[in-house]
Amino acid sequence: MSLNVAISDQISDEYLFDLESERRVLSSMLHSEDACIESYHSLLASDFYAPRHATVFELTCSLFEREIRPTYVELLKEGHTLGVFTNPRDIEELKYIAEQYIDDENIKYWIQKVKDKSKLRKFIDFLKGSFQIIEEEPDADVEQILMAAEEKLTNLTALEIDDHIDTPEELAKTGYDEVERRFRRFMEIKEIHKGVLPLDGLTTGFDNLNHLTLGYKPGDLIILGAQTGHGKTAFALHTAKAIAVEHRKNILYLNTEMSREQIALRWGAILSGIEHDRIRTGDITNTELSIILNGYSRLSESGFYSYPCPNLTPEKTISIARKFKTQKQIDMMIIDYVGRMEKQDPKLQEWQILEQIVKTQKLLAQNLKIAVMCLVQLNPDGSLQGAKRMKNECDLMLKMSPIPREELEDNEDLKKYLNPNYYIYVDKNRDGRSGVRIPITFDLQKQSMKDAERVAP
Repeated sequence: MSLNVAISDQISDEYLFDLESERRVLSSMLHSEDACIESYHSLLASDFYAPRHATVFELTCSLFEREIRPTYVELLKEGHTLGVFTNPRDIEELKYIAEQYIDDENIKYWIQKVKDKSKLRKFIDFLKGSFQIIEEEPDADVEQILMAAEEKLTNLTALEIDDHIDTPEELAKTGYDEVERRFRRFMEIKEIHKGVLPLDGLTTGFDNLNHLTLGYKPGDLIILGAQTGHGKTAFALHTAKAIAVEHRKNILYLNTEMSREQIALRWGAILSGIEHDRIRTGDITNTELSIILNGYSRLSESGFYSYPCPNLTPEKTISIARKFKTQKQIDMMIIDYVGRMEKQDPKLQEWQILEQIVKTQKLLAQNLKIAVMCLVQLNPDGSLQGAKRMKNECDLMLKMSPIPREELEDNEDLKKYLNPNYYIYVDKNRDGRSGVRIPITFDLQKQSMKDAERVAP
């Protein structure tokens, strides 16, 4: 008897799949956006044993990507359009799936059961493949067989966040490609860009900060700290203006403090250059009204997505970011601000909670390949409020503070600039210089920021 046949005879089908779990997952996706987000980012169509279930999963994901709520009716319409559901049995199966929904609180449990069965089937395929090699090549080198089997088994059991081990050849090729890319970029800088470094990522909105960082890169965690009332939100919206309005990249802004009306009024000042207080009270002329409305037209054509969420939690940021990455292909997410996120574990001290929040955002940035900026509160002495170790998790640590009046009067370097009144201090920069203070001009009333201009020679 063939060893492959023996394996199949020894293992019952009931151990290789769980149709109930598959239906629970699919049904939850048809009834709950949270379940849809979690399943979309956790499963593949190949994880489903039943071909019909795999098809329903793919159609549901396709609807979700296009921002169409994947209900039973929408799925029927999509299947009819694509010619997928071709007989009454398919429609009956879909109806049966839709009726399996209870709630989505246990969606992770059902997803894990589907994944476990999928892994088990892959393991059985691994065993059959190994036995097939033994049957077809009885004189093959045993060490080679074992080493090949070990590599496949390692890949099966590897962590999902890092399921590929780089071979020496792959790592060497990566190094070669990266060095060659940087060499060619350097030659372009000299010959085409006149010595100015091009950005590797998103613009920061400040030329001097761009020069130090080469932009906000995918996977970066940026922390921006300032004391209360010293411009954290203005900095965030200045960043959003540079990225989403001027460069038309998509950005998600999570705000824990302001209403959508307050955010909209701030944009009126930022895009028009008219004082925020005058816009807020309506004390403007007809000409200024026209300028403000023109600014809102620019905003409407931008990639800025705002999500006011006063009850934000670390878990909710993951769900929201996954959704907008899938549907809007966001390049960056800004959290304004970390200190107001809900803390769910009363046993932990505040610094532990803040550190865990920041760790979560770093993993999110890496997994979704987006830049994430977290706004944090600074103490009066300039230290991070609640968690000094948050700095260890980030790629770029920026602090913003007013320039003291005595320093404006006595610092000769500052006299080379026109009207500098704030510093951006680069406290940490994983990819470049740190310990650098960049003078900027911050107009609080107009909510505008820019690099401080140098005095003409």
